Amino acid sequence: MESTLIVLYVADQSRSTAFYRAVLGCEPVLDVPGMTQFLLPGGATLGLMPFEAIRRLLPTLPRGGEDDTPRCELYLVVDDPGSFHGRALDSGATELDALAPRDWGDEAAYSLDPDGHVLAFAQPSG
Repeated sequence: MESTLIVLYVADQSRSTAFYRAVLGCEPVLDVPGMTQFLLPGGATLGLMPFEAIRRLLPTLPRGGEDDTPRCELYLVVDDPGSFHGRALDSGATELDALAPRDWGDEAAYSLDPDGHVLAFAQPSG
């Protein structure tokens, strides 16, 4: 695996960005409408995505939590996302969206693990 992006779904991206900027003591490496990212110690990246952004990205996503939005996504950048996605499905995950090019430049597949966490396997397109 090359890197890990942990995405938290948040009610207010600006408020959460300010909170994590203060808590982590650093500036985001990406801060655009729909996604803020901070580099974490050890090389992982923390992403903050507003509830409405994930609903646009995955409109078939099952409802969960107080406002019916899942609270977590584990986005793993790997060499062969199709194989990882297939193994997840073979192991009991529920497919949300098959491997496909995404508008941010990755090719990614989405599933739900047995506990309802969103799991994505991705690689840069091209």
